[in-house]
Amino acid sequence: MTDEIRLAFAHPDARAQASTDSVTPPDRISLRDYEVEVEIGAFQSERGATQRVRFNIVVEVRPAPEPLNDDVDRILSYDTITDAIHSELSSERLNLLETLSERIADYILTEPLALRVFVRIEKLDRGPGALGVEIVRQREAEKPRLVDEDPHHWVAPAVVFLTNEGIAHPDLPKWLDRLEAREVPVILAVGPADQPAPQAGHMMAQRRIDLLAIEQNAWVLAGQDDRCVVTQTRTELDWATKHGQMVVWAPSKMVLDAVDGPSAQPRDTQDLMEWFAGQVHAEELVVIGAEAPATSALPVRAVSLKDAAQTL
Repeated sequence: MTDEIRLAFAHPDARAQASTDSVTPPDRISLRDYEVEVEIGAFQSERGATQRVRFNIVVEVRPAPEPLNDDVDRILSYDTITDAIHSELSSERLNLLETLSERIADYILTEPLALRVFVRIEKLDRGPGALGVEIVRQREAEKPRLVDEDPHHWVAPAVVFLTNEGIAHPDLPKWLDRLEAREVPVILAVGPADQPAPQAGHMMAQRRIDLLAIEQNAWVLAGQDDRCVVTQTRTELDWATKHGQMVVWAPSKMVLDAVDGPSAQPRDTQDLMEWFAGQVHAEELVVIGAEAPATSALPVRAVSLKDAAQTL
């Protein structure tokens, strides 16, 4: 029992050595005590501020298939580990160390030489000690990849912004028919309702209120037609896009979790929609019932309420 307790708090390298069941243990590369300042955490007090996070990672590797000849291209480089950390930290803001550790392990295990990975991540500023998680993951047996599992199987969507007049318009079902018949997937987006949102005395609180006002209106649109399914996560949006389904964007999670979030405030609706269109690599932004932005980095098309049934 004493040895088990010692190993429980030992460096992942010691854990890797103790857990091998092979007569000839695999080679290992490791990263020790690597600290990064990052915004992460599920508590409100962790939003808008960075904290120190420490990484200890060990990767068991298979022997190189040919002599190394002192060639760095024939090994699993240490840079792979740090690249995994920074890639996953920059992809989106995360709440859980568990999620981050899983993603880092998955990233590393895509390397052909990687067999098993030990990941320990600790928060250093949340209490008197280090608070963290440790996981162990190993490569699964290779299996054929289905078309729907292919991360490169992507069709750029059209983002279609509806004004409040558009949401309540009697021709809305006809517009949706035309959008549904398009050869590209469609993501619908809305702004807040016409009634003013409650006002708070704090910028972050007001941002939340304004985002929720948009989401309330997204549900109003959902109530107009069963095809308008409200989605809030990037995973849901990606799945719907790959399968050609029409959805309505609820912005709170994606905006608040973005590492490089929009400079526009939620009440600047069209600027927010343009940011979102860029995030999903939209082929175009269509604005129904309002003027298109004067300048845009992607194709933008304005459609009047009168002409929407013929021009969408």
